[in-house]
Amino acid sequence: MTKITYLDHSGFMVKSDKAIMVFDYFRDPAHKVVKTLEKYPDMPVVFFVSHYSPEHFNHIIFNLGQNHERAYVISNEIHSQEVQSDLAVSWMSHGDIAEDLPGGLKVKAYGIHGQGVSYLVTAPDGETFFHGGGLCIDTRKKGIDPEGIKKYDEQYRIIVNQIAEDNAKIEIAFMPVDIEDGPDFAQGAAYFLEKANVGVFLPFHAEDPDAKACDYKQYPFTKQIDTQLLCLVKPGESMEI
Repeated sequence: MTKITYLDHSGFMVKSDKAIMVFDYFRDPAHKVVKTLEKYPDMPVVFFVSHYSPEHFNHIIFNLGQNHERAYVISNEIHSQEVQSDLAVSWMSHGDIAEDLPGGLKVKAYGIHGQGVSYLVTAPDGETFFHGGGLCIDTRKKGIDPEGIKKYDEQYRIIVNQIAEDNAKIEIAFMPVDIEDGPDFAQGAAYFLEKANVGVFLPFHAEDPDAKACDYKQYPFTKQIDTQLLCLVKPGESMEI
């Protein structure tokens, strides 16, 4: 049984049978990470940071889980001076692979449209988890000329196509869906779900009052998908899958 907890903004905690995974910790107003670590003192924890942004990277993660076997998987764009030298860190760029992480986890980094990475995590039993980090189509594209917009979208599709080609199945995927992008806010997520074989999908950046990112009827799907579309919008909400 896998338990998923929404922390805030793009942050999720995933508890599997072998490890606790914390993705893009920004803040945790419900204190779910601390409570989970206290409840499972013998379970290893791995923290993932996709890119350098105050909404995706909080230095407090280096003070969490100090009595646990722990490791950090961090985008190479983050300066090493900001990370304690005595910590177990795997520095990641697009295409890098980190193996033999606590809990038997294996991680491959994929690109995003800018600096930073997205993560495909494989558990010892073969179960896979994808966290998109900043991987999205920004339909606002302010200040970008038409040719730049075309290249931007092509880059996104190339990355998604590679993820789909490399992974026959992704059990659980988290992707950014920003309603501030306007009427086409779900364009990138829809493309990802149509290309990749995803079992369960949860959007993030979905904390708007009306939870529009969770209104899957608005997603511009062009074909039928076999994905369970779920949603967590309140910090501290959890579900078991």
